[in-house]
Amino acid sequence: MAERRARPVLSPKKHAWRRQPPPPAAPPVGSPAASPDGVQHDGVQPDGAGIVHAALYRDGRRVSTPDSLAETFRQLREYPDGMAWIGLNRPSEDEIHSLAAEFDLHPLAVEDALEAHQRPKLERYGETLFVVLRAARYLDAAEEVDFGELHVFVGQDFLITVRHGAAPDLSAVRGRMEEAPELLALGPEAVLYAILDSVVDGYAPVVEGVQNDVDEIETEVFRGDPEVSRRIYELSREMVEFQRATRPLVGMLHNLMAGFAKYRTDEELQRYLRDVADHVTHISERVDGFRQALADILTVNATLVTQQQNAEMRALAEAGFEQNEEIKKISSWAAILFAPTLVGTVYGMNFDHMPELHWVYGYPFAIALMAAVCASLYIVFKRRDWL
Repeated sequence: MAERRARPVLSPKKHAWRRQPPPPAAPPVGSPAASPDGVQHDGVQPDGAGIVHAALYRDGRRVSTPDSLAETFRQLREYPDGMAWIGLNRPSEDEIHSLAAEFDLHPLAVEDALEAHQRPKLERYGETLFVVLRAARYLDAAEEVDFGELHVFVGQDFLITVRHGAAPDLSAVRGRMEEAPELLALGPEAVLYAILDSVVDGYAPVVEGVQNDVDEIETEVFRGDPEVSRRIYELSREMVEFQRATRPLVGMLHNLMAGFAKYRTDEELQRYLRDVADHVTHISERVDGFRQALADILTVNATLVTQQQNAEMRALAEAGFEQNEEIKKISSWAAILFAPTLVGTVYGMNFDHMPELHWVYGYPFAIALMAAVCASLYIVFKRRDWL
């Protein structure tokens, strides 16, 4: 960070390196329809985008709330030892370019701030630090994780936040910082660390919500819920996104801590940042654990589904076998009963010239023939286990 830990008064010469005439038309700030850092109400731009709050601080206390960017730039020149904190929500190109012209922001950082969907990173462009963060919040109703994106420009006497999404709540960060003027007096770096802390603290409810989801999924898996595979897949995708938001933060914070000596970071801020780094490491480990747990649950679910399918196939095979046995019995008895019918049908024909028709032993012979055929068929089917 810039070397102004003790908040020295910047000389006009040092301050003049980046000051340019403000653009002719600056977007309005501090409209009654806009609350600090992102909560929009009636009267703002239809798409909910734009500058939502700007404030000027001196010695950790707010001295002004300008109503336009031009006024913010003008008042910051009047207070060379002051600090401007400007909050934007999905800004337009004109708004970003007016800030870039005033604060000499690097074109690459400006391009990233306009296009969202960036991975968390930390870049230094001269005396300006550019930080990209991925905030997250857990939606209880939908049982899913909603991700937002925050871009932060940190200079010697300014801090600009560019939000793409509902999280984090920067108005709460501003309120906490204004309640601790001794911390706010340490400059834009203190605000950056407070924002980092807010983003990381926002991960805690997400972790708890995901833990509940994982516990519910485990119950559903062993209960045999057919929809659980879809839920596992969706939560796994969210954990991949969550991991992309948290894992780079570990390296980013360690890079900031590595610059403590070079940039003479205040000892209080050093403790602050180390605490944030500890929390981020813990969150990152929990997210890694969730991904592994979901992978294991998916494997167990696949095994249980396979076992269930095998059991169903075995039950079908057993039912088919039993059905075949029944068919054999029915077929055997049908064949046995068909033999007397056949003999009776032959001897029941009413022909005048028919052998044995007037034979004295014709009836006993027919009965004996029927019994012999039935007994023979019964013995054959019995030996083949059809009966």
